[in-house]
Amino acid sequence: MQPAFALEPVPIEKDAHGVLRLAGSRVTVDVLVSAFDAGQTPEEILQQYPSLELGTVYAVLAYVLKHRAEIDTYLAGRRQAAEGVRTENERRFPGRGIRDRLLRRTGSV
Repeated sequence: MQPAFALEPVPIEKDAHGVLRLAGSRVTVDVLVSAFDAGQTPEEILQQYPSLELGTVYAVLAYVLKHRAEIDTYLAGRRQAAEGVRTENERRFPGRGIRDRLLRRTGSV
C-alpha cells in the first residue's frame, strides 16, 4: 500500500566545509539550535531570518529534537574547531600591546 502523501527529506545540507545549513540558505544548524535553546519559537526565528520558510524551521527543529545526541556531538565539534581557529589566530596575531602600538603610531602617547 502506497502512502497518501510523499515523505520529504530533512531540509539540511552539508556544505563543502562540512557545515550543516538549512537547505537553500546560509543559516547554519548551529544558529537555529542556539536560538531555539535560548527560548525562541520557530516564528521568532523566522523573524530573524525571513529568507527561511516556517515549515523548514519546524522540520529541522523536529529533526534536532529527535536526534539531539548526534546534533550535540556535531555542535561540540564545531565549538572545538572554532576554539582551535581562535587559538591559532591569537598565536599568529598576538593582541598584546596593540593599543599602545597604535597610539604610538598616531603620536597620542
